[in-house]
Amino acid sequence: MSSGDYVHGYSEREHQRLLDQAGSLVELLHSDTAFPSGSEVLEAGCGVGAQTVTIAAKSPGARFLSIDISSVSLAAARERVAEAGLTNVTFQQADIFDLPFPPARFDHVFVCFLLEHLRDPTGALNRLKAMLKPGGTITAIEGDHGSTYFHPDNADARHTVQCLVEMQARMGGNALIGRELYPLLVQAGFRQVSVSPRMVYVDGSKPALIEGFTRNTFTAMVEGVREASLAAGLIDAASWQRGIDGLNRSSADDGVFCYTFFKARAIAP
Repeated sequence: MSSGDYVHGYSEREHQRLLDQAGSLVELLHSDTAFPSGSEVLEAGCGVGAQTVTIAAKSPGARFLSIDISSVSLAAARERVAEAGLTNVTFQQADIFDLPFPPARFDHVFVCFLLEHLRDPTGALNRLKAMLKPGGTITAIEGDHGSTYFHPDNADARHTVQCLVEMQARMGGNALIGRELYPLLVQAGFRQVSVSPRMVYVDGSKPALIEGFTRNTFTAMVEGVREASLAAGLIDAASWQRGIDGLNRSSADDGVFCYTFFKARAIAP
């Protein structure tokens, strides 16, 4: 990304992780995501289309223009939307800091798991605000790795999570950005900003979330920065493995895993 770096990379494994994440969180994140028929929505940073298929299917009367800086991700997104039989989505390669659209074109903007990877999230929000018609809305969803906790507790597991936070910071991002959505949107000049926390709570009675979120989304995400964390000297190999074992231990029948996402909605002046 020209305005930041994607700490998780663009591998096929990461592609699948994003799909697992989206599939396991549909109800939690999107039970109240809907756009009016006839409206035009800019989805900024659509990635592989993991969120695109959900929001487009939930608002079949809206038209979506989904952009991403990565041509590889866009190709995967086009394929996923076609497989879903959706016809209300158009894709275009674009940089959020150099948008090729006239001001005040869109009725709504949707961003999900994008701001955390940008060096200048406030600047990005200002550019997106310029794309909105007066009174248009923005919906932003971000996670916060600092909200992670689990049972049994494990110091090495907490260390591996902190390695991900640190590696993302070194690449210009912010893995703790969820807690900052309100001030970021206010600083960018949006009004009527509202933020709601969305906790993922996983215990032994929720096998689908154990597999889809704890293992295939969060633990897989942490595992993805192993080599970079070792190379940076943030952790040694033995401690890393104990940490991953600790995260996996929370997936057992008597384990518990919690993580909080934050969903914001605001209006352009």
